[in-house]
Amino acid sequence: MSDSDAPRPSVRPDRVADDRRHVILERVADEQTIAVGELARELGVSEMTIRRDIRRLERDGFLRQTYGGATAHLTRNLDVAFNARALQHSREKRLIAVRAAAMVDGLMTVFLGVGTTIEQFARYLHARPDLTVVTPSLVTASLLGTRALRTVSLGGTVRRDDLTATGPVAVATLARYRFEAAVIGAAGYSTRWGLTELSDDEAEIQRVAIARAERVIVLADGSKVGRAATSVVAPAEATQTLVTDASAPAAELAALRALGVEVIIAGPGDTTEPVTPGNTTTRGTPSTRS
Repeated sequence: MSDSDAPRPSVRPDRVADDRRHVILERVADEQTIAVGELARELGVSEMTIRRDIRRLERDGFLRQTYGGATAHLTRNLDVAFNARALQHSREKRLIAVRAAAMVDGLMTVFLGVGTTIEQFARYLHARPDLTVVTPSLVTASLLGTRALRTVSLGGTVRRDDLTATGPVAVATLARYRFEAAVIGAAGYSTRWGLTELSDDEAEIQRVAIARAERVIVLADGSKVGRAATSVVAPAEATQTLVTDASAPAAELAALRALGVEVIIAGPGDTTEPVTPGNTTTRGTPSTRS
């Protein structure tokens, strides 16, 4: 029996939205074309719900869609490879990105690290012709490249899994810049181990960027706070600000504050619109990793 004929695992009708979107992305990765009605019946929800999920995934940069009859033909966006991590804590990552974007207004040179929270941050960053953004992330560079700012993508060896540039060429490019702020994602962030990453080659890029930055802003949803990944980037004291969400452990946040780290909790009151070419309007007033 071929893979296409293999029975699919049963799907609970009560799946939450993120679970449904995981199923949609998995199906698109396998088949490229999905029938909205068929998927709605399988998941036990309305076709309107599936279409709303598709619109949300498209808005967040995972998919492009065209309509043909009752079938939505979806192609994974070239600049955002499918990665299940991107859907985890997606609401919290957006809140963090909104809050943090306002913190770099007026700066001239900013380093952006890697990770799905940083990609969200790039969507909310206010573009200005006098702003230079340097990043190892090809995803972030593609998001910013058509906007009214100067985007510098590091050269070097491209990691297949997350499309980031590493190695000596990337380090040499970083040596050409001084950053007013480095905005860094985190695989883990704790008082004991500081900022940590999943691989040493990515950690090395962040080490160099931090050494060349006047201020380091860590973006990490609550699931990353108090945890540690394999490669140590820098001690917590080397970072000035953590932007996280209300799910972060209170005891760990208190310990970080005791080290002198400014802790900012992003919440639903921080509202703005993703900035796209031709759209630089901020709606509402934002309060003043992952």
